[in-house]
Amino acid sequence: MKRAVKELFGWLKALVIAVVVAFVVRYYLFTPILVEGTSMVPTLANGDRMIVNKWNDDTSTLKRFDIIVFHSPDGRDFIKRVIGLPGDTITFRDDELYINGEKINEPYLDQYKRDLGEQQLTEDFTLFAQTGLESVPEDTVFVMGDNRGNSIDSRHFGPVDVEEIIGQTNIIYWPMEDIKIVK
Repeated sequence: MKRAVKELFGWLKALVIAVVVAFVVRYYLFTPILVEGTSMVPTLANGDRMIVNKWNDDTSTLKRFDIIVFHSPDGRDFIKRVIGLPGDTITFRDDELYINGEKINEPYLDQYKRDLGEQQLTEDFTLFAQTGLESVPEDTVFVMGDNRGNSIDSRHFGPVDVEEIIGQTNIIYWPMEDIKIVK
């Protein structure tokens, strides 16, 4: 009888430890997210499942073109690409991105632009004309979806406060045939 109780206690202890570890990993390190919508086409498709890395909460490591997940002003979680960092001025002219007056290549959109032919992917705009801001404020980032004509992003709700960023993502784990690291 003593042995059975001891064995049961051992199993319960292992189960509790497993639940605690799963909780810590899920809520503090990594979390799954479902891509809903087409705002990140062609990089991400509706229904893709990704892993969000919450491990590095130091947003000073964010780089231009990172894909992030954040809480939008209406409370939903959005997946978008970082276009502008604090202090940046942003202009789109003739479907080209200019940061601080310098033309910046967006290689992740090259094939998509070729497929569109003469059609422009990103309408002309300046950060000031779109948001009333001269530059991206400190502790915020300017984000856009890759499917520029079908994306609700910083052009609509302004820069994203870094406090609203959940984490970075670049690993698609489902569907199985689409498993990959995206840039």
